[in-house]
Amino acid sequence: MLLFTLQVTAIILLLGISVYYFSSLERKIVFHKRLKSRANYSGQLFSILGDSSNEILNRIDSTSTAGLLPQRSISIFGTNGNILYQFEKQAQQLSINKNVIDEVNLESEKYFKIENREAIALKYKNNNKEFIVVVAAYDVDGLQRLNGLFVILLVSLPITIFLTALTGFLFSQQLVKPISQIIYEVNEISSYNLNYRIKAGKSKDELNQLANTFNQLLERLQKSFNIQRRFISNASHELSTPLTSISSQLEVTLQRERNASEYKKVLVSISEDVLQMRQLTRSLLEIAKADSEGNIELKELRVDEILLKIISEIKKINSTYKVDLYFGEFPEDEKDFVVFGNAELLHSAIKNIVENGCKYSPDKISRVNLVYENHHVYVHVRNQGNVIATEEIQKIFQPFYRGSNAKDYKGFGLGLALAKGIARLHKGAIKVKSDISDGTEFVIDIPSINAFQ
Repeated sequence: MLLFTLQVTAIILLLGISVYYFSSLERKIVFHKRLKSRANYSGQLFSILGDSSNEILNRIDSTSTAGLLPQRSISIFGTNGNILYQFEKQAQQLSINKNVIDEVNLESEKYFKIENREAIALKYKNNNKEFIVVVAAYDVDGLQRLNGLFVILLVSLPITIFLTALTGFLFSQQLVKPISQIIYEVNEISSYNLNYRIKAGKSKDELNQLANTFNQLLERLQKSFNIQRRFISNASHELSTPLTSISSQLEVTLQRERNASEYKKVLVSISEDVLQMRQLTRSLLEIAKADSEGNIELKELRVDEILLKIISEIKKINSTYKVDLYFGEFPEDEKDFVVFGNAELLHSAIKNIVENGCKYSPDKISRVNLVYENHHVYVHVRNQGNVIATEEIQKIFQPFYRGSNAKDYKGFGLGLALAKGIARLHKGAIKVKSDISDGTEFVIDIPSINAFQ
């Protein structure tokens, strides 16, 4: 309110000063025109009547109302400064110094002030006669109007400031009230009631946009909290399963003495549970690493080299797995097939998808096609496995989610969640399409170095 009042006051003050200045300038211009008109009139009379008719001139100046000027003085000087005619109307005798005479002889016209009166000295030439007419007067009406304007502006200023402050106060109250309400509602929101939404109202102003922005933020937070809770719940369940199995087997085994073969059988079973728990823990750590952008090392990488390494590893995982690799046409610019990323994370993301392609395909074959296009590197991974339902395509990237066609296969449901996080970390994305005719295809999109230049 105070800032608004100060700004409006400054504008009004500037406007008032401008009005007063230009009004003063206009008064001065108008009065100077009147002085010049009177000087020309007196010059014409003197030129016609001559210096022998001072008495006639004096009578005309005394009775004339044309161009009436209060406290006027009219004097006519020769070019050498000698007085030829002089008239004063309720004013002191007019006297000018020689400098004014000299300047008028050079410039033909000069405005100046004599005490509180304004004056003009005009060089007049007619019928080979040259003389200087000096007219001085006091602009009573003009100055009275100017003083009246000053008083009006002076009185209006505090009234205007008061009205501005009052308006600003009422306006600020109306403006702050919904903001205060938004602050109150936001303070009432916690992790336990993220489903609460701020009342945005029906107006389409900035406050409505602010409330909607908060609501969108709450939507994202609620979604993140739900994913986190579901993740923790699933992780706890997946970790507790092998631990429960290990604990149960140990309790049963320790109830009585057993022979070496029985102990070995229990240890083998425990080892399998420990291995499963280790794989799950490693997957969880990789997901956490993929979400920490500031803590990983990025460098220039070639995706084709990563794919060649993955193919050799897939064969070691399962001898029945097969990967058909196809390279698209390499671009002319070397930087178009080089990406900026983390080799370990990219290797993990692509390997998960290629391995899944082999695992879920009846022929155990993943067909991988590497394409370079529009400063992006695309890795197409296609297989002829079971079709993923449309409603499940977005869910398969959630941690621990397993599609209806994957229940008969071992896994934790973390591979695709990890792959999506790694792709997002590299400013890329993963798209999926699945149908009966073409099978299931995952497309990993990673921008090349040229995409950032």
